[in-house]
Formats: sequence, C-alpha cells, structure tokens
Amino acid sequence: MHPRQPVPEQLRQLAQLQAGVVSREQALGLGFGEAGIARMIREQVWVRLSRGIYLTTSSQPSWTALAWSGVLIGGDAARVGGSAAAHLHGLIPAPPVTIEIWVPAAGSAPRVSGPWSFRRERPGARLASTVGSPPRVTIEDTVLDLIDDPDCDPRSAANWVTMAVQGRRTTPARILRAAEARRFVRQRRMLMTLLDDVGAGVRSPIELDYLRTVERPHGLPVGRRQASRRNTEIDVYYDDFGLVVELDGRLGHTGLGRFRDMRRDNSATTDGLATLRYGRADVLASPCEVALQVAANLMRLGWLDVPLRCDHCRRVTELFAW
Repeated sequence: MHPRQPVPEQLRQLAQLQAGVVSREQALGLGFGEAGIARMIREQVWVRLSRGIYLTTSSQPSWTALAWSGVLIGGDAARVGGSAAAHLHGLIPAPPVTIEIWVPAAGSAPRVSGPWSFRRERPGARLASTVGSPPRVTIEDTVLDLIDDPDCDPRSAANWVTMAVQGRRTTPARILRAAEARRFVRQRRMLMTLLDDVGAGVRSPIELDYLRTVERPHGLPVGRRQASRRNTEIDVYYDDFGLVVELDGRLGHTGLGRFRDMRRDNSATTDGLATLRYGRADVLASPCEVALQVAANLMRLGWLDVPLRCDHCRRVTELFAW
C-alpha cells in the first residue's frame, strides 16, 4: 500500500496567497497528483468550487476566494474588473454579488455557474497593466469604467475620482493618461473639467461643490486646498486673510472624526485663524448664503473687493444687500 502523498509545501504557500484557492493545473504542476486531489475532495479537506477549482479548507469561501476562483477559471491574463475591482481598490465598501472577470478577447468566455460574469476584453480598451492580488485592472481604468456606466451622473463621477485620489492611491494625471489611451470615454468633457479641479486640490464632492457653487461664481479669492498646518490638513485656506473653511460631507462626526475636527479647529484658533465650518446641506442648499458669510469674513480680515452675484443670487436679491 502506497503511503499518502502529502500536500507539497509550495502548494500550501500558493493557496495562502490565493485566499485558499488552487486550480487543478497548479496542483499538478507542483507535484500533487490526481490521486491526492481526489483524496482531499473525498475526505472533505478540499471543496470543489467549480470544475478544476478547489478551496483548500472546509470552510465557506470568502468573497476574495471567489474572486480568485474567477481569475483561475478565466485562465492566463484574466483579471477582476468592474465593481468587483472597485471593491478591491477600496472604492466600493460592500463586495458586489456578481464578480466581473475580464478575459482576453482572443479566447472564449467561460460558461460556468457561480457568482462570476466573464466578459471578453477588447484589445486596447484598457491599460495592459494588471495589479494586485487577486489580479485586477488598475485603479485608473476602474474609475473610468465606473464613469462609463450609463447610470453614472456627474456627482457619482466626482465621488469616484476624489476617492481614488485620496490616500495617494492615484493622481489626476494618471487618470488623465488612462483616459487619453482610450478611444472612447463617456462624458469626456465633464471628466476633463473634473480632473482639473481635483488637480487643484479638491478631495471630496463637497469640496467640489464649494469650489463650483460658492467660491468661483461669487468671485471670492482662490483658496488653497489641503493646506498643511500643525500636522493637519485644511480643506480651504485663504492665506492672505487668515481664514479657514472646513467642509464636512458627512451628516455628523463622532468618535475619532470628531476629535480630529476639534484638534484641527483648536489648532487654527491657537494660530489666530478664523474658522468657518459648513456641511453638505449648507453648500448644496444655500451656496449664496455661504458665499455671503465667507465674503463678510474676508472683508473683515482685509479683503478689499466685493463678492459677485451669481445667477441664483439675482433670483433671490431680497437676501443680499450688495
């Protein structure tokens, strides 16, 4: 009677790298024979996820394990795309139910049951670079794919771009290069304008709203975005006048976020800086009132100009004295 063949250490290490998943070809290539694979399945040490794809534990597969399974089913050069890639890049918090897998156009898309959607990728449709584990399209192409969705509106586009730039995961210039490499980009003009504003320091949709509905149309001075002071970042800083504007896109801050806000505001006050804080509702619903208040503080601090009336101001002239 032949002794049982142990699982090769290289195969164990590979399984760890792939969220517990290996393919039949990988197992055979590392010296674990058909008999060994059959025994692991029979003894329920391994679980068959799809034809030739095995989870090397008896537990339920994680979402990442299923993503790896899709890549292995897709074969060489397959990679995660769409909202699944967005989740892996940290752009979408919840993992999508359907895991999109791009496969080379030269081959055929696998037809298997499971949570995967296999799609053939046109040559040149995206950058050739594949990143991460499991392999996925770049964050730049992921952002462009999200914006190319017909249901994506300008606010959603701003959300994807600013989220991608936060934490230095990418830059507006890199997203621009990826867009220029494509023959077609939905809403290209809107995207170019958005990248210009993000390149100027905008890092969230509310900061974009402030720039486009408060600062620019009312002729306020150009504030410096993401200014660093005492190890904190200021959303908008009017250097020449010592005025800080902080913008909070969330309904409220609690916990650590609240203490970061307190430290930032207290630091500004210690430095003799006036601080104004606005929430999303203020900027979206009352941009003209916000502009008037910012302008009044700037004038008090030495600004010698006066704010302009935007088109909306002219419709509600009873609110304004200038």
